Amino acid sequence: MNCYLCNANTLLDRPGKVRDNLSLQIKECQSCGLVFLSSFDHIHEEHYQESGMHGGSLPEISEWLNETEKDDDRRFQFLKEKMSNRSVLDFGCGVGGFLIKAKQVAKVAEGIELETRLQGHFNQNGITVFSSLDEIAKSGKKYDLITAFHVVEHLSDPISIINELSKFLSKTGELIIEVPSANDALLTLYENKAFSEFTYWSQHLFLFNAETFGSLIKKTNLQLNWIKHIQRYPLSNHLYWLAKGKPGGHKFWNHLNSDILDQTYESVLAASGLTDTIIASVSLKKDI
Repeated sequence: MNCYLCNANTLLDRPGKVRDNLSLQIKECQSCGLVFLSSFDHIHEEHYQESGMHGGSLPEISEWLNETEKDDDRRFQFLKEKMSNRSVLDFGCGVGGFLIKAKQVAKVAEGIELETRLQGHFNQNGITVFSSLDEIAKSGKKYDLITAFHVVEHLSDPISIINELSKFLSKTGELIIEVPSANDALLTLYENKAFSEFTYWSQHLFLFNAETFGSLIKKTNLQLNWIKHIQRYPLSNHLYWLAKGKPGGHKFWNHLNSDILDQTYESVLAASGLTDTIIASVSLKKDI
């Protein structure tokens, strides 16, 4: 198995386990640093259409929306100005929490979601959600802003899909991509064994850091504008992992949560590239 980005075959086994499939290993390219699973064979063509990401059972929608609320609101506040009176497409929109918010300010707010059993929910909320890229191609639509939040890491060939998405950008359009980071402090700074045996998931085929994500974009037909580091989980979560070796510290130790403290912690981690998430802006290359 060679590296998807640089084609090198000098691969290391990263410490940790894939929590839901112990037959998979976590590989790290010694040449470029890309992290990926040892096999993608468990992801078939209909996998995401049939709730494969959720073990075949669709989560209860109100609980799903509640679970994504914090991220949906963070993304909405971050992109609110960019979306104002413009057309937006959310690729891999999941249960649609971000789109429900985007409708408040965008001229058009639409999505793409392979999960077929969500269409009734989308119809009830007045959201147009396509089931494939081909549907949009047939419509001839273009968008000022396309978002892909925690989707690219699920794709076996992200370069091809990003190039396909770019075809739906307006000339001055922007593609915003958010992915979990391979440089998460719990993995690379604290080297927390319990976390390394929990965080890797069979649905996450790749993990990028700022450098490998930049390399990914260089292999597309697009231009990388910027990459930022985001810390989704607060200091209380990290302290709980270090003390108890378990998830959920931001809930169990919520008395330690503080906006000022968490913002400072995020800034410190971001300065060293050790946040749990990265977000990037990509656009069509400008003609010279």
